[in-house]
Amino acid sequence: MQDVLFNDLGQCGYQHAWDLQELLLRENIDAKLLHRAETGSNDPAATKHWLLFVEHPPVYTLGKSGKEEHVLISESERAAKGIEYFHTNRGGDITFHGPGQIVGYPILDLERFYTDIGLYLRNLEQVIIDTLADYGLKGERSSGETGVWLEPGIKGRERKICAIGVRCSRWITMHGFAFNVNTDLTYFDYIIPCGIQNKQVASLENELGRPMDLFEVKERVKGNFEKVFGVTLHAVPVPYTQKSLGM
Repeated sequence: MQDVLFNDLGQCGYQHAWDLQELLLRENIDAKLLHRAETGSNDPAATKHWLLFVEHPPVYTLGKSGKEEHVLISESERAAKGIEYFHTNRGGDITFHGPGQIVGYPILDLERFYTDIGLYLRNLEQVIIDTLADYGLKGERSSGETGVWLEPGIKGRERKICAIGVRCSRWITMHGFAFNVNTDLTYFDYIIPCGIQNKQVASLENELGRPMDLFEVKERVKGNFEKVFGVTLHAVPVPYTQKSLGM
């Protein structure tokens, strides 16, 4: 059982959360390199695992492999609707983050788990699949498409409920998953989500026909994260504030 430090940032701007992830990743890389230089070996205690939860104000983020033409709304229209836009260093294409969505950012040292990005992505998907099962829904994978889907094998019914995109540097991860709980899905009308045409998006609220208690769903996700990754979450303050990050 490895320990993972946990913090729910609450409602937080995308840039602040990105800067925080970069700092935590950099700290882990520096600790790993310093220990190797001093001892010539890996120390399981040299790095710290983190899991951050956050709710972002409305924002579109484009991954490294994304295409600008998958954004169907102009800069002026985005500004009028109060939607921010960022080019990011994660994998994947365009997606939306906003209120009512659980965004999870694991900063994990995969050398302390397994050095397999594919397995890491499948495990992130499993966390959400298990959470959906807690609510009586069958979350599934769609062949060749990262994320969690409902009815991916039924043409015209395929709908994505959780997008996943990560970055990994020296086996330290950042970015993560975006799970639609009470999300306003109309924001997805202005993009081609994840660059996948002719498929829908879903939310837990829409599937179950009622607004969800976001705290309860977060607790489910946390419990399933612990189970899938074989870790224990410990709630702690983050070591940086918006002021210290220059925000």
